[in-house]
Amino acid sequence: MPLLFAFSNNAAAQDSRPVAATTAAPASSPVDFSADVVTYDSEADLLTAEGRVRMDRDGYYVAADKVEWSRRSGAVVASGSVVLLSPEGDRVIGERVVLTDSLRDGTIENLLVVLDTGGRIAADRAVRRDGRTTLQNAVYSACPVVGDKGCPKRPSWSISAAQVVQDPANNRIRFRGGRLHLFGVSLPLLPIFSVNTGNGGGATGALIPDISISASNGFEVSLPYYFRLAPNRDLTITPHLYTKNVPGIEARFRNLNSLGAFQVGAFLTYGTVAETDPAATISVERKRVRAYIEANGKAQFSPEWGLTTSIRAATDKTVTRRYDLTRDDRLRSYINLERITPDAYVSIAGWAFQGLRVDDVQKQIPIALPAIDARLRVPSPVIGGMLELQANSLAILRLEGQDTQRAFASAKWETRRITRWGQEVALTAYARGDVYHTDESGDTSVAIYRGTDGWHGRAIGALAADVRWPLVGPLLGGLQRLTPRVQLVITPNTNNFDIPNEDARAVDLEDSNLFALNRFPGYDRWEDSSRVTYGVEWALDRPNWSVQTVVGQSYRLSRRPTIFPDGTGLTDRLSDVVGKTRVRFGRLVDLTHRFRLDKDTAAVRRNEVDLTFGTDLTYAQIGYLRLNRDISSEVEDLRDKEELRLAGRLQFARYWSVFGATVVDLTDTEEDPLSLSDGFQWVRHRFGINYEDECLDLGLSWKRDYERIGDFRKGSTFSLHLAFKGLGR
Repeated sequence: MPLLFAFSNNAAAQDSRPVAATTAAPASSPVDFSADVVTYDSEADLLTAEGRVRMDRDGYYVAADKVEWSRRSGAVVASGSVVLLSPEGDRVIGERVVLTDSLRDGTIENLLVVLDTGGRIAADRAVRRDGRTTLQNAVYSACPVVGDKGCPKRPSWSISAAQVVQDPANNRIRFRGGRLHLFGVSLPLLPIFSVNTGNGGGATGALIPDISISASNGFEVSLPYYFRLAPNRDLTITPHLYTKNVPGIEARFRNLNSLGAFQVGAFLTYGTVAETDPAATISVERKRVRAYIEANGKAQFSPEWGLTTSIRAATDKTVTRRYDLTRDDRLRSYINLERITPDAYVSIAGWAFQGLRVDDVQKQIPIALPAIDARLRVPSPVIGGMLELQANSLAILRLEGQDTQRAFASAKWETRRITRWGQEVALTAYARGDVYHTDESGDTSVAIYRGTDGWHGRAIGALAADVRWPLVGPLLGGLQRLTPRVQLVITPNTNNFDIPNEDARAVDLEDSNLFALNRFPGYDRWEDSSRVTYGVEWALDRPNWSVQTVVGQSYRLSRRPTIFPDGTGLTDRLSDVVGKTRVRFGRLVDLTHRFRLDKDTAAVRRNEVDLTFGTDLTYAQIGYLRLNRDISSEVEDLRDKEELRLAGRLQFARYWSVFGATVVDLTDTEEDPLSLSDGFQWVRHRFGINYEDECLDLGLSWKRDYERIGDFRKGSTFSLHLAFKGLGR
């Protein structure tokens, strides 16, 4: 040890003194050193440091009760509560450690290694050479070994091995002759098994397999293998083995670079596909390659400019459901170039869709390309407020069916003022000019969506005044706010029916659009009737609970026939009554109720309840929706339905919980003539039991899907989930 150079060779045979020094050996880095007492035996050439000994060299730190250094052999022996800390952050705890004078290499008996990532290795003996540590008769686990009260406890999982090699340079721990112990049950591992200990995103190696059993695929085992290609790139290859189907292969590549990030995933197999023509009564089975691909990413060229993209495609309508790839019934692909600043926005995008429902005809599904939208906000120099300018264009193409092109420019001015009596007044002026072109409108089956072929122009204008009067005061030990609200919208008659309707179909009066300038969701339809909308908002806040509610209605000033379909709540001059109420009691209860009442009969046209009660660990959720609008079945976007959703989780022990969920279709043919439900039809079930502690997540789940896609029905699936926290890749 370089410490010896701090002493003269002529020192007394027995010399004791407190020491705190920094010394250096020839051609080596200095050693920071401190101890309560240091003695040097010149005859034995032995240096002894005792009492809170601390040494630090090149990031290797040693703390011990006693350290002996033999100048003749170069051996450093630390004893008594020895702690060694490596530059990687790993700690070694033992009673007696023999080191070289560099503090890097040595031999340790009866030790405990505490890794920087949280795992621990206990071993009978360890030898460290050139940065690699070899442990004999070792046990590794990422689980805590003591409980909350400091009492010892058995870890839920551990790995024992005759030999363990810790390689900090590669962030790996390799086990030879290892066995996995799960809840005390010993399970064999591969002869040579390794785990990652680094914080850099993983290392190449096999991942935990996934196991499931389903009616459509039989017994399934997924065996993912992870390739760390670079610190910013990785690849995961997952073979899928089935007892009822041909094996499949899945791959996912991820990359992060200076421009942004993207990932590409794909699934490939070979199997039987039942193909049904919507006009036919029978299906034909064919064997073919079945595949699914998805890719998404974002590139940020500058603080303002960015490109976002997503691609999703499948070879057939049932591959995603059969192999549990996604539950979406439509796959969306898009590319979007955007420029975003605090007061300006530009988007140049393209959209494409793939229908996976049995009655979808792909050639009739639209492609939107290009879709351009540009907006600019500037303060109004003369009358104040904010002026927003917008330009928009869209081209919708179909291989079979109606094509539409649209372009418009608009200007919207808004200002808000507070009067001396406390009313909030919002004034809006809006003007827009549209140009449309469409052809083959006769191919659209719903008459109110078609428009007429050829070129059409439209001018839109509106003036609006919105007045709120918040009234605040105490109530029931809390604070209440009563806010009457009135809105007046003046707009002239506008040509709507010659314009095709592509983006404003799913219209329905509800609390969220009650005071909107245009209650159609898109641009293709404009609510051209002047109207008065009125309502009231009320809120009560107390320390432990709160209530918020809103209710309102509108009245059209024009007797002109409406453009809204019957049943939307906006057909007559006087609209239906809509409202929403939300009640919260601390974090235990959250209840939201939305409704729409028929203005003539007070019949409930919309009744929606969402209730959550319980804690984060034990809770129940209830959702109920009934749409009783009596809208014509020809309007496919506004069909009535009735549905019940139930979900819950119960933690019955510290680490154990059960969970479940179900969806029931309560729609009958009286509510929706096109419905296949008889008034009580199961849609899907979920049920499972889960164990989760500080280092292990283990679960068994069952799910059943009743939805049929052509001749395919998913049926029941049993899945086993196992994740070792802190194990790494």
